[in-house]
Amino acid sequence: MRRALLPAFALCLAFYALANALGQKTPEPSRPALVGYFPQWALYEDEPYLVKDLISPGGKGPLVNQVNYAQGFVTNGHCSVADPNADLNFAFRADQSVNGVADSPTQPFRGHLHQLQLLKQRFPHLHILISLEGRASDFAYDAQPEHREAFLDSCIDTFLKGHLAPGIEAPGLFDGIDVDWEFPREPDAANFLALLRELRSRMDAVRPGLKLTIAVGHSPRMYPGTDVAAVASLVDQVGLMTYDFIGPWSDTTGFLAPLTAPDGSHGGTVARSIAAWQTAGVPASRLLMGVPFYAYGWRQVPEDGHGLFQEGTGIRGDRPYRYIQGLIEHSTAYRDPVSQAPWLFDGDAFWTYEDPVSVAFKAGFVRTQGLGGLMIWELGDDDHSAVLLRAAHRGLNEAAPEAKPVAAFGQPGAETRIAQP
Repeated sequence: MRRALLPAFALCLAFYALANALGQKTPEPSRPALVGYFPQWALYEDEPYLVKDLISPGGKGPLVNQVNYAQGFVTNGHCSVADPNADLNFAFRADQSVNGVADSPTQPFRGHLHQLQLLKQRFPHLHILISLEGRASDFAYDAQPEHREAFLDSCIDTFLKGHLAPGIEAPGLFDGIDVDWEFPREPDAANFLALLRELRSRMDAVRPGLKLTIAVGHSPRMYPGTDVAAVASLVDQVGLMTYDFIGPWSDTTGFLAPLTAPDGSHGGTVARSIAAWQTAGVPASRLLMGVPFYAYGWRQVPEDGHGLFQEGTGIRGDRPYRYIQGLIEHSTAYRDPVSQAPWLFDGDAFWTYEDPVSVAFKAGFVRTQGLGGLMIWELGDDDHSAVLLRAAHRGLNEAAPEAKPVAAFGQPGAETRIAQP
């Protein structure tokens, strides 16, 4: 398989061009977090993604600071284990297990959650959160004053006190709760804030230091009536879902998660989303930049602009990065010189995705802008060597040398063809 390459000096030039264009200083903040969502459903893939895959090559430690386990269900007025087979019952073989020991079919606690327990025993400083996900209507029901107490009782009892199922106890497995309510409507705004305030209070009573985090959309405008600054004061992290700015629902190709865009452009970008949440009252140190590890595509795309910003027919669904790796050999890969966003075009099919260069570039932006960290959706879409995750780690921890600005985003002819040896 061929690798996408870009000269290191070009990457450095591009990063500092972006910092200058945004008019931002580049302080060196404390080390940002690398947060990844673990996909419960990846157990059922042809090649399952495993908890064991979170351990770095050489076994020195996990590749992330925090795992958000997706998912815990929010249904029928309470929190619950979403998939008992994947979470509690599945027996992993020795070669699939964190500790190299096969699960016994007779042991009461198995599945992903047992593997996470083994991972945490090995790396006690790793934070593991349960991501609560469900329909907006269920969250709205649960947040109402008459339902809130019973709902929160079930969340605390199941996931923080560890009463996972009859005969299965795992207190201390989870270090907090991630709330993914997409999205509170204006009538829900007061209840959304009250839900988080009461959840914060209850978590502090269970164990000081437990994390409360939320996942949010591109813009504070998606939360009409919500006191965003008050929400930010209650949570430890605000994970921005800064992806899906474009996709196969659009008639035109583009970038699914562009960091920036040309001056005067009104399209959504990651940088604009971050700025909007900061303006609304969320401190930079609590913001996590979301990065997708998946791709979107279109077919019947004309060759103008190497397929970029052209009309096309969307390909239904997303594809993992490892799928894109299989296409690179038969396509031509390009990169915008400032945003570092790559795209793939074979004369008909266009794909927008992230690669190690763009991921490391975004991680560098997070570090120099003092943001709280990177949030990966989702870990199972990486390749089997964790090439994207390792690029994110490097970008968060390795400073780039000084460089000078380069051409603006999208300037005709300014794109870089990615070398394919």
